[in-house]
Amino acid sequence: IGGWNITGNFDVNQWNFQNTLELIHNTYNRGGLFSWGVGEDERNSSQNILQVDQGGLSLPTRDYYLNKTQDDEVLTAYLSYMTIVGVLLGGEENDTRRQFSEVIEFETKLANITIPADQRKDEEKLYHKMTIGQLQKIAPVVDWVQYLNHGFKKIGRKIDNSENIVVYAPDFLENMSSLITQYLSTPEGKTILNNYLGWSVVQGLVSCLSKPFREASKILRKALIGSEGGETPWRYCVGDTNNVIGFALGAMFVREVFRGESKTMAENMINEVKKAFKDNMPLLDWMDSETRQLAKDKADAITDMIGFPDFIMNPEKLDAKYEGLTFIQDEYFENNIRVSKFSLLRNMKRLDKPANKTEWEMTPPTVNAYYTATKNQIVFPAGILQTPFYDAAYPKSLNFGAMGVVMGHELTHAFDDQGREYDKNGNLKQWWKNKTIEEFKERTQCFVDQYSSFVINEEHLNGKQTLGENIADNGGLKAAFNAYEEWSRFHEMELPLPGVNLTHRQLFFLGFSQVWCSASTPEALHLQILDDSHSPAQYRVIGTLSNSYEFAREYQCPIGSSMNPKKKCEVW
Repeated sequence: IGGWNITGNFDVNQWNFQNTLELIHNTYNRGGLFSWGVGEDERNSSQNILQVDQGGLSLPTRDYYLNKTQDDEVLTAYLSYMTIVGVLLGGEENDTRRQFSEVIEFETKLANITIPADQRKDEEKLYHKMTIGQLQKIAPVVDWVQYLNHGFKKIGRKIDNSENIVVYAPDFLENMSSLITQYLSTPEGKTILNNYLGWSVVQGLVSCLSKPFREASKILRKALIGSEGGETPWRYCVGDTNNVIGFALGAMFVREVFRGESKTMAENMINEVKKAFKDNMPLLDWMDSETRQLAKDKADAITDMIGFPDFIMNPEKLDAKYEGLTFIQDEYFENNIRVSKFSLLRNMKRLDKPANKTEWEMTPPTVNAYYTATKNQIVFPAGILQTPFYDAAYPKSLNFGAMGVVMGHELTHAFDDQGREYDKNGNLKQWWKNKTIEEFKERTQCFVDQYSSFVINEEHLNGKQTLGENIADNGGLKAAFNAYEEWSRFHEMELPLPGVNLTHRQLFFLGFSQVWCSASTPEALHLQILDDSHSPAQYRVIGTLSNSYEFAREYQCPIGSSMNPKKKCEVW
Protein backbone atom coordinates (compact mmCIF):
# COMPACT_ATOMS: atom_id res chain seq x y z
CA ILE A 1 0.00 0.00 0.00
CA GLY A 2 2.92 2.33 -0.63
CA GLY A 3 5.18 1.81 2.41
CA TRP A 4 4.83 2.30 6.15
CA ASN A 5 6.95 4.59 8.28
CA ILE A 6 6.70 2.23 11.28
CA THR A 7 8.87 -0.30 9.45
CA GLY A 8 11.08 2.38 7.86
CA ASN A 9 9.98 1.63 4.30
CA PHE A 10 8.51 5.08 3.57
CA ASP A 11 9.24 8.30 1.68
CA VAL A 12 7.01 11.15 2.84
CA ASN A 13 7.71 13.16 -0.33
CA GLN A 14 6.42 10.36 -2.56
CA TRP A 15 3.38 9.60 -0.40
CA ASN A 16 -0.12 10.54 -1.55
CA PHE A 17 -3.02 10.52 0.92
CA GLN A 18 -5.77 10.14 -1.71
CA ASN A 19 -4.06 7.21 -3.49
CA THR A 20 -3.37 5.40 -0.21
CA LEU A 21 -6.96 5.81 0.97
CA GLU A 22 -8.28 4.47 -2.35
CA LEU A 23 -5.99 1.44 -2.20
CA ILE A 24 -6.86 0.59 1.40
CA HIS A 25 -10.63 1.10 1.09
CA ASN A 26 -11.37 0.21 -2.51
CA THR A 27 -8.82 -2.46 -3.38
CA TYR A 28 -8.31 -4.22 -0.06
CA ASN A 29 -11.65 -3.36 1.57
CA ARG A 30 -10.05 -2.37 4.89
CA GLY A 31 -11.14 0.38 7.29
CA GLY A 32 -9.88 3.80 8.36
CA LEU A 33 -11.40 7.31 8.80
CA PHE A 34 -14.92 6.47 7.58
CA SER A 35 -16.92 3.66 5.99
CA TRP A 36 -18.96 3.44 2.80
CA GLY A 37 -21.04 0.82 1.04
CA VAL A 38 -24.12 0.15 -1.07
CA GLY A 39 -27.38 -0.55 0.78
CA GLU A 40 -31.12 -0.03 0.76
CA ASP A 41 -32.28 3.57 0.53
CA GLU A 42 -34.34 4.04 3.70
CA ARG A 43 -36.67 6.51 1.97
CA ASN A 44 -37.18 4.16 -0.99
CA SER A 45 -36.34 0.72 0.34
CA SER A 46 -36.87 -1.12 -2.94
CA GLN A 47 -33.75 0.62 -4.34
CA ASN A 48 -30.06 0.45 -3.42
CA ILE A 49 -27.95 3.59 -2.98
CA LEU A 50 -24.43 4.67 -2.01
CA GLN A 51 -24.02 5.31 1.73
CA VAL A 52 -21.24 6.82 3.84
CA ASP A 53 -20.86 6.96 7.63
CA GLN A 54 -18.41 7.81 10.39
CA GLY A 55 -15.74 5.31 11.42
CA GLY A 56 -12.02 4.91 11.85
CA LEU A 57 -11.55 4.00 15.52
CA SER A 58 -9.67 0.78 16.30
CA LEU A 59 -11.02 0.44 19.84
CA PRO A 60 -14.69 -0.62 20.13
CA THR A 61 -16.00 2.75 21.30
CA ARG A 62 -14.96 6.40 21.51
CA ASP A 63 -15.25 6.37 25.32
CA TYR A 64 -11.98 4.44 25.70
CA TYR A 65 -10.08 7.37 24.15
CA LEU A 66 -11.93 10.08 26.03
CA ASN A 67 -12.41 8.70 29.59
CA LYS A 68 -8.68 8.79 30.29
CA THR A 69 -8.90 8.10 34.05
CA GLN A 70 -11.27 5.13 33.83
CA ASP A 71 -9.91 3.55 30.66
CA ASP A 72 -6.22 4.38 30.83
CA GLU A 73 -5.46 0.69 31.27
CA VAL A 74 -7.07 -0.04 27.89
CA LEU A 75 -5.02 2.66 26.11
CA THR A 76 -1.83 1.35 27.75
CA ALA A 77 -2.62 -2.20 26.60
CA TYR A 78 -3.53 -0.90 23.13
CA LEU A 79 -0.15 0.85 22.79
CA SER A 80 1.70 -2.29 23.97
CA TYR A 81 -0.20 -4.41 21.46
CA MET A 82 0.50 -1.97 18.60
CA THR A 83 4.20 -1.83 19.53
CA ILE A 84 4.63 -5.63 19.60
CA VAL A 85 2.97 -5.97 16.18
CA GLY A 86 5.05 -3.09 14.77
CA VAL A 87 8.28 -4.70 16.04
CA LEU A 88 7.25 -8.12 14.64
CA LEU A 89 6.89 -6.42 11.24
CA GLY A 90 10.39 -4.91 11.45
CA GLY A 91 10.06 -1.70 13.49
CA GLU A 92 12.55 -0.61 16.18
CA GLU A 93 10.89 -0.88 19.60
CA ASN A 94 11.31 2.62 21.11
CA ASP A 95 10.70 4.40 17.83
CA THR A 96 7.67 2.20 17.10
CA ARG A 97 6.17 2.98 20.52
CA ARG A 98 6.71 6.72 19.98
CA GLN A 99 5.09 6.66 16.54
CA PHE A 100 2.12 4.62 17.73
CA SER A 101 1.60 7.09 20.61
CA GLU A 102 1.06 9.71 17.89
CA VAL A 103 -1.41 7.40 16.14
CA ILE A 104 -3.39 7.05 19.39
CA GLU A 105 -3.34 10.83 19.74
CA PHE A 106 -4.77 11.10 16.21
CA GLU A 107 -7.44 8.45 16.95
CA THR A 108 -8.35 10.39 20.11
CA LYS A 109 -9.00 13.48 17.96
CA LEU A 110 -11.19 11.30 15.70
CA ALA A 111 -13.02 10.01 18.79
CA ASN A 112 -13.69 13.60 19.84
CA ILE A 113 -15.57 14.33 16.60
CA THR A 114 -17.35 10.93 16.48
CA ILE A 115 -21.06 11.21 17.35
CA PRO A 116 -21.90 8.97 20.37
CA ALA A 117 -24.21 6.00 19.74
CA ASP A 118 -26.97 7.27 22.03
CA GLN A 119 -27.22 10.44 19.92
CA ARG A 120 -27.70 8.41 16.71
CA LYS A 121 -31.05 6.85 17.55
CA ASP A 122 -33.39 8.97 15.40
CA GLU A 123 -33.22 7.51 11.90
CA GLU A 124 -34.98 10.52 10.34
CA LYS A 125 -32.34 12.90 11.71
CA LEU A 126 -29.48 10.60 10.63
CA TYR A 127 -30.57 10.36 7.00
CA HIS A 128 -29.09 13.02 4.67
CA LYS A 129 -29.47 12.34 0.96
CA MET A 130 -27.27 14.48 -1.28
CA THR A 131 -25.18 14.37 -4.43
CA ILE A 132 -21.48 13.51 -4.49
CA GLY A 133 -20.95 17.17 -5.49
CA GLN A 134 -22.61 18.32 -2.26
CA LEU A 135 -20.58 15.82 -0.21
CA GLN A 136 -17.45 17.26 -1.88
CA LYS A 137 -18.26 20.67 -0.37
CA ILE A 138 -18.76 19.16 3.11
CA ALA A 139 -15.57 17.06 3.11
CA PRO A 140 -13.19 18.48 0.47
CA VAL A 141 -10.08 16.64 1.70
CA VAL A 142 -11.15 13.59 -0.34
CA ASP A 143 -11.75 13.78 -4.10
CA TRP A 144 -14.96 11.74 -3.84
CA VAL A 145 -15.55 11.17 -7.56
CA GLN A 146 -12.01 9.89 -8.06
CA TYR A 147 -12.17 7.90 -4.81
CA LEU A 148 -15.41 6.07 -5.71
CA ASN A 149 -14.44 5.53 -9.34
CA HIS A 150 -11.27 3.81 -8.13
CA GLY A 151 -13.55 1.11 -6.72
CA PHE A 152 -16.37 1.08 -9.25
CA LYS A 153 -14.15 0.90 -12.32
CA LYS A 154 -13.66 -2.78 -11.37
CA ILE A 155 -17.29 -3.41 -12.36
CA GLY A 156 -17.35 -0.87 -15.18
CA ARG A 157 -19.65 1.61 -13.44
CA LYS A 158 -18.93 5.36 -13.61
CA ILE A 159 -19.64 7.71 -10.71
CA ASP A 160 -19.97 11.47 -11.22
CA ASN A 161 -20.87 14.55 -9.16
CA SER A 162 -24.61 14.09 -9.71
CA GLU A 163 -24.67 10.57 -8.20
CA ASN A 164 -26.85 10.36 -5.05
CA ILE A 165 -25.40 9.25 -1.72
CA VAL A 166 -26.89 8.98 1.78
CA VAL A 167 -24.64 10.59 4.38
CA TYR A 168 -25.29 9.50 7.98
CA ALA A 169 -22.74 11.74 9.68
CA PRO A 170 -22.21 15.02 7.77
CA ASP A 171 -20.86 16.81 10.86
CA PHE A 172 -18.30 14.09 11.44
CA LEU A 173 -17.17 14.11 7.79
CA GLU A 174 -16.82 17.89 7.81
CA ASN A 175 -14.73 17.82 10.99
CA MET A 176 -12.71 14.84 9.76
CA SER A 177 -11.91 16.73 6.55
CA SER A 178 -10.60 19.70 8.57
CA LEU A 179 -8.57 17.40 10.82
CA ILE A 180 -6.92 15.62 7.88
CA THR A 181 -6.22 18.92 6.10
CA GLN A 182 -4.40 20.07 9.23
CA TYR A 183 -2.26 16.89 9.33
CA LEU A 184 -1.49 17.05 5.61
CA SER A 185 0.04 20.52 6.01
CA THR A 186 3.33 19.19 7.46
CA PRO A 187 5.63 16.22 6.71
CA GLU A 188 5.26 15.10 10.37
CA GLY A 189 1.47 15.16 10.05
CA LYS A 190 1.58 13.17 6.80
CA THR A 191 3.78 10.57 8.49
CA ILE A 192 1.27 10.17 11.34
CA LEU A 193 -1.55 9.74 8.79
CA ASN A 194 0.51 7.13 6.94
CA ASN A 195 1.10 5.27 10.21
CA TYR A 196 -2.59 5.48 11.11
CA LEU A 197 -3.78 4.19 7.72
CA GLY A 198 -1.13 1.47 7.71
CA TRP A 199 -2.25 0.38 11.17
CA SER A 200 -5.90 0.29 10.06
CA VAL A 201 -4.85 -2.37 7.52
CA VAL A 202 -2.46 -4.28 9.79
CA GLN A 203 -4.71 -4.56 12.85
CA GLY A 204 -7.55 -6.02 10.78
CA LEU A 205 -5.28 -8.79 9.51
CA VAL A 206 -3.33 -9.69 12.66
CA SER A 207 -5.64 -12.67 13.27
CA CYS A 208 -4.64 -14.08 9.85
CA LEU A 209 -0.94 -14.16 10.78
CA SER A 210 1.24 -16.58 12.73
CA LYS A 211 1.07 -17.28 16.46
CA PRO A 212 3.31 -14.42 17.76
CA PHE A 213 0.93 -11.88 16.14
CA ARG A 214 -2.18 -13.58 17.49
CA GLU A 215 -0.62 -13.82 20.96
CA ALA A 216 0.05 -10.05 20.89
CA SER A 217 -3.67 -9.30 20.52
CA LYS A 218 -4.34 -11.08 23.85
CA ILE A 219 -2.89 -8.08 25.73
CA LEU A 220 -5.61 -5.81 24.36
CA ARG A 221 -8.34 -8.43 24.72
CA LYS A 222 -7.44 -8.92 28.40
CA ALA A 223 -7.82 -5.16 29.03
CA LEU A 224 -11.11 -4.97 27.09
CA ILE A 225 -12.93 -8.10 28.28
CA GLY A 226 -10.95 -9.28 31.30
CA SER A 227 -9.78 -12.51 29.71
CA GLU A 228 -7.46 -13.43 26.87
CA GLY A 229 -10.43 -14.86 25.06
CA GLY A 230 -8.65 -18.01 23.98
CA GLU A 231 -10.82 -20.61 22.31
CA THR A 232 -10.07 -24.11 21.10
CA PRO A 233 -8.71 -24.16 17.52
CA TRP A 234 -11.70 -26.10 16.16
CA ARG A 235 -14.10 -23.46 17.52
CA TYR A 236 -12.05 -20.64 16.04
CA CYS A 237 -11.85 -22.41 12.68
CA VAL A 238 -15.57 -23.19 12.54
CA GLY A 239 -16.42 -19.59 13.49
CA ASP A 240 -13.96 -18.22 10.94
CA THR A 241 -15.35 -20.43 8.17
CA ASN A 242 -18.89 -19.43 9.12
CA ASN A 243 -17.96 -15.74 8.74
CA VAL A 244 -16.64 -16.30 5.23
CA ILE A 245 -18.69 -19.11 3.63
CA GLY A 246 -21.42 -19.51 6.23
CA PHE A 247 -24.11 -20.56 3.75
CA ALA A 248 -21.98 -23.44 2.47
CA LEU A 249 -21.23 -24.42 6.06
CA GLY A 250 -24.92 -23.87 6.81
CA ALA A 251 -25.91 -26.51 4.27
CA MET A 252 -23.83 -29.07 6.19
CA PHE A 253 -25.24 -27.87 9.52
CA VAL A 254 -28.86 -28.04 8.33
CA ARG A 255 -28.45 -31.56 6.91
CA GLU A 256 -26.87 -32.77 10.14
CA VAL A 257 -28.98 -31.19 12.88
CA PHE A 258 -31.98 -29.21 11.69
CA ARG A 259 -35.10 -31.31 11.70
CA GLY A 260 -37.66 -30.29 9.10
CA GLU A 261 -40.61 -30.21 11.53
CA SER A 262 -38.89 -27.47 13.57
CA LYS A 263 -39.52 -25.07 10.69
CA THR A 264 -43.29 -25.69 10.63
CA MET A 265 -43.57 -25.53 14.42
CA ALA A 266 -41.60 -22.27 14.50
CA GLU A 267 -43.89 -20.80 11.81
CA ASN A 268 -46.95 -21.71 13.88
CA MET A 269 -45.44 -20.13 16.97
CA ILE A 270 -44.59 -16.90 15.12
CA ASN A 271 -48.19 -16.66 13.89
CA GLU A 272 -49.46 -17.18 17.45
CA VAL A 273 -47.13 -14.50 18.87
CA LYS A 274 -47.99 -12.08 16.05
CA LYS A 275 -51.71 -12.61 16.65
CA ALA A 276 -51.27 -11.93 20.39
CA PHE A 277 -49.32 -8.76 19.62
CA LYS A 278 -52.08 -7.48 17.31
CA ASP A 279 -54.88 -8.53 19.68
CA ASN A 280 -53.30 -6.33 22.34
CA MET A 281 -53.38 -3.21 20.14
CA PRO A 282 -57.01 -2.19 20.84
CA LEU A 283 -56.06 -2.02 24.54
CA LEU A 284 -53.44 0.67 23.91
CA ASP A 285 -55.32 3.83 24.90
CA TRP A 286 -52.38 6.09 23.99
CA MET A 287 -52.71 5.38 20.24
CA ASP A 288 -55.19 7.17 18.01
CA SER A 289 -57.39 4.86 15.94
CA GLU A 290 -55.82 5.76 12.58
CA THR A 291 -52.24 5.11 13.74
CA ARG A 292 -53.41 1.91 15.45
CA GLN A 293 -54.89 0.60 12.20
CA LEU A 294 -51.68 1.44 10.30
CA ALA A 295 -49.65 -0.30 13.02
CA LYS A 296 -51.87 -3.37 12.66
CA ASP A 297 -51.32 -3.24 8.87
CA LYS A 298 -47.57 -3.07 9.47
CA ALA A 299 -47.70 -6.09 11.80
CA ASP A 300 -49.68 -7.99 9.12
CA ALA A 301 -47.07 -7.05 6.51
CA ILE A 302 -44.08 -8.37 8.51
CA THR A 303 -42.62 -11.34 6.67
CA ASP A 304 -40.63 -14.05 8.38
CA MET A 305 -37.77 -16.26 7.25
CA ILE A 306 -37.08 -19.37 9.28
CA GLY A 307 -34.22 -21.85 9.44
CA PHE A 308 -32.32 -21.32 6.20
CA PRO A 309 -32.71 -20.02 2.64
CA ASP A 310 -33.77 -22.81 0.26
CA PHE A 311 -30.96 -22.15 -2.22
CA ILE A 312 -28.32 -23.65 0.12
CA MET A 313 -29.71 -27.15 -0.46
CA ASN A 314 -29.06 -26.78 -4.20
CA PRO A 315 -25.33 -27.26 -5.00
CA GLU A 316 -25.51 -25.25 -8.27
CA LYS A 317 -27.18 -22.26 -6.56
CA LEU A 318 -24.75 -22.49 -3.65
CA ASP A 319 -21.81 -22.45 -6.09
CA ALA A 320 -23.34 -19.41 -7.82
CA LYS A 321 -23.40 -17.51 -4.49
CA TYR A 322 -19.62 -17.85 -4.15
CA GLU A 323 -18.76 -17.59 -7.84
CA GLY A 324 -15.50 -15.68 -8.24
CA LEU A 325 -14.18 -16.58 -4.78
CA THR A 326 -11.26 -18.98 -4.82
CA PHE A 327 -9.35 -20.59 -1.96
CA ILE A 328 -5.91 -22.15 -2.06
CA GLN A 329 -5.38 -24.70 0.68
CA ASP A 330 -2.12 -23.47 2.18
CA GLU A 331 -2.64 -19.72 1.69
CA TYR A 332 -4.69 -18.70 4.72
CA PHE A 333 -3.53 -15.06 4.74
CA GLU A 334 -4.06 -14.61 0.98
CA ASN A 335 -7.45 -16.35 1.20
CA ASN A 336 -8.55 -13.66 3.65
CA ILE A 337 -7.39 -10.94 1.24
CA ARG A 338 -9.39 -12.65 -1.53
CA VAL A 339 -12.49 -12.72 0.70
CA SER A 340 -12.17 -8.97 1.39
CA LYS A 341 -11.92 -8.16 -2.32
CA PHE A 342 -14.79 -10.52 -3.17
CA SER A 343 -17.07 -8.93 -0.53
CA LEU A 344 -16.30 -5.45 -1.85
CA LEU A 345 -17.15 -6.42 -5.44
CA ARG A 346 -20.35 -8.16 -4.36
CA ASN A 347 -21.44 -5.06 -2.43
CA MET A 348 -20.65 -2.66 -5.32
CA LYS A 349 -22.64 -4.80 -7.78
CA ARG A 350 -25.80 -3.99 -5.80
CA LEU A 351 -25.83 -0.42 -7.07
CA ASP A 352 -28.51 0.10 -9.79
CA LYS A 353 -30.14 -3.20 -8.84
CA PRO A 354 -33.41 -3.37 -6.89
CA ALA A 355 -33.00 -4.27 -3.22
CA ASN A 356 -33.16 -8.02 -2.52
CA LYS A 357 -35.91 -8.37 0.07
CA THR A 358 -35.25 -12.09 0.65
CA GLU A 359 -31.50 -11.96 1.23
CA TRP A 360 -30.29 -13.40 4.53
CA GLU A 361 -27.93 -11.31 6.67
CA MET A 362 -27.18 -14.15 9.10
CA THR A 363 -25.96 -17.64 8.24
CA PRO A 364 -28.04 -20.75 9.17
CA PRO A 365 -25.80 -21.93 12.08
CA THR A 366 -26.00 -18.53 13.83
CA VAL A 367 -27.55 -18.57 17.31
CA ASN A 368 -29.34 -15.25 16.93
CA ALA A 369 -32.29 -13.55 15.22
CA TYR A 370 -32.97 -10.11 13.74
CA TYR A 371 -35.48 -7.62 12.38
CA THR A 372 -34.70 -5.49 9.32
CA ALA A 373 -36.68 -2.24 9.18
CA THR A 374 -36.17 -1.59 5.43
CA LYS A 375 -37.52 -5.07 4.63
CA ASN A 376 -40.06 -5.20 7.50
CA GLN A 377 -38.87 -8.71 8.06
CA ILE A 378 -37.95 -11.00 10.95
CA VAL A 379 -35.41 -13.81 10.55
CA PHE A 380 -34.73 -16.84 12.76
CA PRO A 381 -31.77 -18.96 11.59
CA ALA A 382 -31.70 -22.72 12.30
CA GLY A 383 -28.97 -22.13 14.92
CA ILE A 384 -31.39 -20.54 17.41
CA LEU A 385 -34.18 -23.09 16.86
CA GLN A 386 -32.56 -25.59 19.23
CA THR A 387 -32.02 -25.96 22.98
CA PRO A 388 -32.11 -23.99 25.23
CA PHE A 389 -34.32 -21.74 23.10
CA TYR A 390 -36.49 -24.36 21.48
CA ASP A 391 -37.07 -28.10 21.53
CA ALA A 392 -40.03 -30.01 20.12
CA ALA A 393 -39.93 -32.25 23.21
CA TYR A 394 -40.10 -29.34 25.71
CA PRO A 395 -43.34 -28.26 27.38
CA LYS A 396 -44.95 -25.38 25.47
CA SER A 397 -44.47 -23.10 28.48
CA LEU A 398 -40.67 -23.31 28.14
CA ASN A 399 -40.72 -22.97 24.34
CA PHE A 400 -42.96 -19.89 24.51
CA GLY A 401 -40.90 -18.44 27.36
CA ALA A 402 -37.61 -18.80 25.50
CA MET A 403 -38.14 -18.89 21.71
CA GLY A 404 -41.58 -17.24 21.86
CA VAL A 405 -40.11 -14.21 23.63
CA VAL A 406 -37.29 -14.01 21.03
CA MET A 407 -39.96 -13.99 18.32
CA GLY A 408 -41.97 -11.34 20.16
CA HIS A 409 -38.77 -9.34 20.70
CA GLU A 410 -37.94 -9.22 16.97
CA LEU A 411 -41.57 -8.45 16.12
CA THR A 412 -41.61 -5.55 18.64
CA HIS A 413 -38.49 -4.09 16.98
CA ALA A 414 -40.83 -3.04 14.15
CA PHE A 415 -42.42 -0.69 16.71
CA ASP A 416 -39.47 0.40 18.87
CA ASP A 417 -38.02 3.94 18.91
CA GLN A 418 -36.29 3.36 15.53
CA GLY A 419 -38.41 0.67 13.86
CA ARG A 420 -41.60 2.71 14.28
CA GLU A 421 -40.18 5.37 11.91
CA TYR A 422 -40.51 2.90 8.98
CA ASP A 423 -43.85 2.10 7.37
CA LYS A 424 -45.13 -1.35 6.39
CA ASN A 425 -43.13 -1.24 3.13
CA GLY A 426 -39.87 -0.50 4.96
CA ASN A 427 -39.72 3.17 4.01
CA LEU A 428 -38.57 5.88 6.41
CA LYS A 429 -41.49 8.30 6.72
CA GLN A 430 -43.76 9.73 9.37
CA TRP A 431 -46.96 7.68 9.47
CA TRP A 432 -47.92 8.32 13.12
CA LYS A 433 -50.05 11.23 14.30
CA ASN A 434 -48.02 13.84 16.24
CA LYS A 435 -50.10 13.36 19.39
CA THR A 436 -49.43 9.61 19.35
CA ILE A 437 -45.70 10.22 18.86
CA GLU A 438 -45.71 12.43 21.97
CA GLU A 439 -47.55 9.75 23.96
CA PHE A 440 -45.09 7.10 22.72
CA LYS A 441 -42.07 9.24 23.71
CA GLU A 442 -43.55 9.81 27.16
CA ARG A 443 -43.84 6.05 27.68
CA THR A 444 -40.39 5.31 26.30
CA GLN A 445 -38.87 7.92 28.60
CA CYS A 446 -40.05 5.69 31.46
CA PHE A 447 -37.77 2.93 30.09
CA VAL A 448 -34.86 5.36 29.64
CA ASP A 449 -35.15 6.43 33.28
CA GLN A 450 -35.75 2.92 34.61
CA TYR A 451 -32.80 1.26 32.90
CA SER A 452 -30.51 4.24 33.57
CA SER A 453 -31.15 3.67 37.27
CA PHE A 454 -29.72 0.13 37.13
CA VAL A 455 -26.12 -0.15 38.32
CA ILE A 456 -23.42 -2.74 37.70
CA ASN A 457 -20.02 -2.36 39.39
CA GLU A 458 -20.89 1.23 40.36
CA GLU A 459 -21.64 2.07 36.71
CA HIS A 460 -25.09 3.12 35.51
CA LEU A 461 -26.56 1.57 32.36
CA ASN A 462 -27.28 3.92 29.46
CA GLY A 463 -31.08 3.77 29.14
CA LYS A 464 -31.02 5.96 26.03
CA GLN A 465 -28.57 3.72 24.18
CA THR A 466 -30.44 0.51 25.11
CA LEU A 467 -33.96 1.87 24.59
CA GLY A 468 -34.85 -0.07 21.42
CA GLU A 469 -33.74 -3.41 22.86
CA ASN A 470 -35.51 -2.77 26.18
CA ILE A 471 -38.77 -1.92 24.36
CA ALA A 472 -38.36 -5.16 22.36
CA ASP A 473 -37.65 -7.27 25.47
CA ASN A 474 -40.70 -5.92 27.31
CA GLY A 475 -43.06 -6.08 24.32
CA GLY A 476 -41.76 -9.52 23.34
CA LEU A 477 -42.36 -11.00 26.80
CA LYS A 478 -45.93 -9.71 26.92
CA ALA A 479 -46.82 -10.92 23.40
CA ALA A 480 -45.32 -14.37 24.02
CA PHE A 481 -47.10 -14.78 27.37
CA ASN A 482 -50.44 -13.77 25.83
CA ALA A 483 -49.78 -16.22 22.97
CA TYR A 484 -49.08 -19.01 25.47
CA GLU A 485 -52.28 -18.17 27.40
CA GLU A 486 -54.22 -18.34 24.14
CA TRP A 487 -52.62 -21.69 23.24
CA SER A 488 -53.50 -23.04 26.71
CA ARG A 489 -57.19 -22.19 26.16
CA PHE A 490 -57.45 -24.69 23.30
CA HIS A 491 -55.08 -27.42 24.49
CA GLU A 492 -55.09 -29.79 27.41
CA MET A 493 -52.78 -28.66 30.20
CA GLU A 494 -49.45 -30.47 29.91
CA LEU A 495 -48.14 -32.55 32.79
CA PRO A 496 -45.98 -30.64 35.26
CA LEU A 497 -42.21 -31.10 35.07
CA PRO A 498 -41.14 -33.81 37.53
CA GLY A 499 -39.14 -32.53 40.48
CA VAL A 500 -39.84 -28.86 39.64
CA ASN A 501 -42.53 -27.48 41.90
CA LEU A 502 -43.70 -24.75 39.49
CA THR A 503 -46.83 -24.18 37.43
CA HIS A 504 -46.50 -23.92 33.65
CA ARG A 505 -47.13 -20.17 33.78
CA GLN A 506 -44.27 -19.86 36.25
CA LEU A 507 -42.15 -22.06 33.99
CA PHE A 508 -42.81 -19.64 31.13
CA PHE A 509 -41.02 -16.84 33.01
CA LEU A 510 -38.29 -19.18 34.22
CA GLY A 511 -37.68 -20.30 30.62
CA PHE A 512 -37.30 -16.66 29.57
CA SER A 513 -34.88 -15.94 32.42
CA GLN A 514 -32.72 -19.01 31.88
CA VAL A 515 -31.93 -17.97 28.33
CA TRP A 516 -29.90 -15.09 29.80
CA CYS A 517 -27.93 -17.12 32.34
CA SER A 518 -24.36 -16.00 31.79
CA ALA A 519 -21.14 -14.99 33.50
CA SER A 520 -19.20 -11.85 32.59
CA THR A 521 -15.99 -10.25 33.77
CA PRO A 522 -16.19 -6.66 35.11
CA GLU A 523 -14.22 -5.50 32.02
CA ALA A 524 -16.65 -7.17 29.61
CA LEU A 525 -19.61 -5.62 31.43
CA HIS A 526 -17.95 -2.20 31.27
CA LEU A 527 -17.46 -2.62 27.50
CA GLN A 528 -21.08 -3.73 27.13
CA ILE A 529 -22.39 -0.70 29.03
CA LEU A 530 -20.28 1.59 26.83
CA ASP A 531 -20.91 -0.01 23.47
CA ASP A 532 -23.87 -2.41 23.36
CA SER A 533 -27.44 -1.55 22.42
CA HIS A 534 -28.58 -4.42 24.69
CA SER A 535 -28.71 -4.18 28.47
CA PRO A 536 -26.49 -6.66 30.37
CA ALA A 537 -28.20 -10.06 30.75
CA GLN A 538 -29.02 -9.58 34.44
CA TYR A 539 -31.15 -6.50 33.71
CA ARG A 540 -32.71 -7.93 30.57
CA VAL A 541 -34.32 -10.31 33.06
CA ILE A 542 -34.87 -8.05 36.10
CA GLY A 543 -35.98 -4.98 34.12
CA THR A 544 -38.39 -6.89 31.90
CA LEU A 545 -39.94 -9.07 34.61
CA SER A 546 -40.35 -6.19 37.07
CA ASN A 547 -42.52 -4.44 34.44
CA SER A 548 -44.72 -7.52 33.98
CA TYR A 549 -48.07 -7.64 35.83
CA GLU A 550 -48.38 -11.29 34.78
CA PHE A 551 -45.03 -12.23 36.32
CA ALA A 552 -45.92 -10.54 39.61
CA ARG A 553 -49.26 -12.37 39.63
CA GLU A 554 -47.84 -15.84 38.90
CA TYR A 555 -44.98 -15.53 41.40
CA GLN A 556 -47.12 -13.62 43.94
CA CYS A 557 -44.67 -10.74 44.37
CA PRO A 558 -45.99 -8.20 46.92
CA ILE A 559 -46.84 -4.76 45.44
CA GLY A 560 -43.95 -2.38 46.04
CA SER A 561 -41.33 -5.17 46.18
CA SER A 562 -38.29 -4.86 43.90
CA MET A 563 -39.75 -7.30 41.34
CA ASN A 564 -43.21 -5.71 41.50
CA PRO A 565 -42.74 -1.93 41.75
CA LYS A 566 -45.86 0.23 41.80
CA LYS A 567 -44.61 2.20 38.79
CA LYS A 568 -44.16 -0.01 35.76
CA CYS A 569 -42.99 0.94 32.26
CA GLU A 570 -45.08 -0.27 29.34
CA VAL A 571 -45.40 0.64 25.67
CA TRP A 572 -46.67 -2.42 23.84
